[in-house]
Amino acid sequence: MDTTIVARWQEWEGGGTQHLVLSGQRDGMSVDAVAISSDPHPFAARYRIAIGADWLTRRVEIALAGREDDLVLEADGKGYWTMNGRPMPTLDGALEPDLSVSPFTNTLPVKRLRLAKGRSAEIRTAYVYVPTLEVFPDPQRYTCLEEGTLYLYESLDSDFRREIAFDEHGLVTDYPGLFRRLL
Repeated sequence: MDTTIVARWQEWEGGGTQHLVLSGQRDGMSVDAVAISSDPHPFAARYRIAIGADWLTRRVEIALAGREDDLVLEADGKGYWTMNGRPMPTLDGALEPDLSVSPFTNTLPVKRLRLAKGRSAEIRTAYVYVPTLEVFPDPQRYTCLEEGTLYLYESLDSDFRREIAFDEHGLVTDYPGLFRRLL
């Protein structure tokens, strides 16, 4: 069944916002979103993500207003990535992207892993820092605190951790310190 979900987030502090449209079809989903950040360096970015029915990312495109050097990441769903057509062996094993500008990318491992309450999983993501568009591997852990609605996110290479709340569609509603859902 075809579905469309619209979501909007605000930066926890500051005036930045993000508008996202998630469209689902039988063979997968697509995301089309715009993020406007106000702090510390203002920027506007548009990103698109193609996702298979298995919740594995196939393609990520990120463009920044006023810049010509768009970023295109493509994945085979088995942990191999290319960046702008070039192989990225440093990302081997990553199954999801993690965009610094978007709470949506937390949805991808939560939906793919479908963890039961009390269960954890360690993953590796293709982390994209926006607005510089730097890409690097990022080890993370998700622990299900309440099935489908509350997860503990932990960075495995820093001390960053947060309890993230999700709605019935798997979209972030509350990411303390970073994002809060408006719509």
